[in-house]
Amino acid sequence: MTLSQSRQIARNASVVAVATLASRILGFIRDAVVAATLGAGLPADAFFVAFRVPNVLRRLFAEGSMTMSFIPVFQRLRTDQGEAAAFVMARSTLLWLLVVVGCVTVLAEAFAGPLTELIAPGFARNPGQLETATALLRVCFPYILLISGVGLCMGILNSLGHFLAPALSPVVLNLCLIAAALLGWALGLDVAWCLAWGVLAGGLCQFLSQLPALRARGFSWRGERSWRHPGVSRMGRLMLPTVFGAAVYQINTLLGTLLASFLAVGSISYLYYADRLVEFPLGVFGLAVSTAALPNLSALAATGKHEEFRDTLSSTLRLTLFVSLPAMAGLMALARPIVLLLFGRGRFDAAAVDATAQAVMAFALGLPFAALARPLASAFYARENTRTPVTVAFFCMLVNVGLGAALMQVLAHVGLALAVSASSAVNFAALALVMRRETGRLLPLKSLGPMAGLSALVFGGAFATAGTAWLWLALIPVWAGLYVLAGRLLGMEEARLLLHMLWGRVQRARNSGNGSSTRP
Repeated sequence: MTLSQSRQIARNASVVAVATLASRILGFIRDAVVAATLGAGLPADAFFVAFRVPNVLRRLFAEGSMTMSFIPVFQRLRTDQGEAAAFVMARSTLLWLLVVVGCVTVLAEAFAGPLTELIAPGFARNPGQLETATALLRVCFPYILLISGVGLCMGILNSLGHFLAPALSPVVLNLCLIAAALLGWALGLDVAWCLAWGVLAGGLCQFLSQLPALRARGFSWRGERSWRHPGVSRMGRLMLPTVFGAAVYQINTLLGTLLASFLAVGSISYLYYADRLVEFPLGVFGLAVSTAALPNLSALAATGKHEEFRDTLSSTLRLTLFVSLPAMAGLMALARPIVLLLFGRGRFDAAAVDATAQAVMAFALGLPFAALARPLASAFYARENTRTPVTVAFFCMLVNVGLGAALMQVLAHVGLALAVSASSAVNFAALALVMRRETGRLLPLKSLGPMAGLSALVFGGAFATAGTAWLWLALIPVWAGLYVLAGRLLGMEEARLLLHMLWGRVQRARNSGNGSSTRP
């Protein structure tokens, strides 16, 4: 991989990372507001179950499988036939998306009761909880139709080299949910119901927020389209196994919810809040790097540049590992004070704080593996190989469910979190072995030792200050800075690339403030 390609991915990743950071920070504010106004009891569990169902389908038809299948086909059309032909394919995709997702939405509204009972059968033991979750699901479900349109917009914009608007999309949803929760609390309304309507409003606003960026890049939903476009057919063939793979992953999540519904009241909420915390570093950098790398990998695969493909993937994985290892260490060391700071108020009591912190530590063990698996999966999709990720995902589902059912007997909700971490490790190992067989070595072992050693030091420093009021929070940027500086002194390429990425964002922010414009 050339230096310019490496810097391009780093630059695009920095755009996604900064936008995602803003989104995740706002997401924590959202979760803190929801925790304070809704707590971790029956209404909270009912809402999280209702919101999880459209989120599952979002991964099936929107941001997950559809985007992964859309980008390689869109990029190939741009390369072979030009941008206009690719735009026709995008408009044609929307037609089929509306039909398929629209039918799914109608069916879900009709069978919301059995669907809720299937996902959370344990709710039947608590009077009124199953009925409440079903009613909330009917309000939340049309969100999938709106977010599918958002996912298509994201695929188009990322393929055109624009990452900011798609990455900021979750900010819009978070703002809507915060407003809904505060409005419900201030007016004395049922907060769970307000949040359900906030989900629907958020989906609409997310879609509308993508349109200006599309127009600025010459794309319009008006124009030529076809029900029989060959690009859509190709995407559909790629998407079918991808949907199955995403379905396996989401079924995994739903089975975790199903198992948690048989545990003590609040278990679903503990796992939800803990997962949100672990998703912070995973989304800010792990997802940012894989999102930025996919268009590049797709273009390299389309032009047959196999050596550059391998080097690009290797650099992406090393950069992901460089960030995810200290993130894991920090989360494990500071789990309780972070949970207490973010959620420990209102109806979220001390018992809920302790239970959530335990789940955070269990989830954090799998953070590096989950982060590394994302660019690896993107690499398979870029090569139009969807079978391997699907097969691996199915096997990992069996691992997760089997371990979860066993460990919850002795560790309750913590056992379910540990099972997720174990399945993430298996997922990464299997994908890495297959990709290495096809492309060669991806992660030089010499990089792992220094990263692990420095991460251990981060853990020790953070753990030593975890019990000190506010000091642990002030020292987080210190530990991060020392980690990157030490990596640079040791001559680690990942540290140099990360510093270049961060410095580039600072320079562009300065230029923007001085009146010059740079378009990310």
